[in-house]
Amino acid sequence: MTQGIRAVAVILMAASLAGLSFAQAPGADTYKKCVACHGADGLATSTMAKNMKVLSFKDPAMLKASDAQFIASTTNGKGAHMPPYKDKLTSAQIKDVVAYIRTLQK
Repeated sequence: MTQGIRAVAVILMAASLAGLSFAQAPGADTYKKCVACHGADGLATSTMAKNMKVLSFKDPAMLKASDAQFIASTTNGKGAHMPPYKDKLTSAQIKDVVAYIRTLQK
């Protein structure tokens, strides 16, 4: 009987930990729209990113950029390749994406 209880406890603990590992930060789902250019890790290492001269989110210029600058670039677009997302994402989604990008910069 004791082994049965232990087994159930271990299974429940494993299930709860697995649930935590699948929890995503706000903005992670929306960031999937950004992966083609910026990469899943934000390092912009793909051929397309290099051809378009997309900066890594860990580039010093990107690390210095304020949240307001990221929000403006995402909302209004930037340069020839970064399209505006003001008609595709809500302001809350844009703020969540910027917060998620900050996690990629760590």
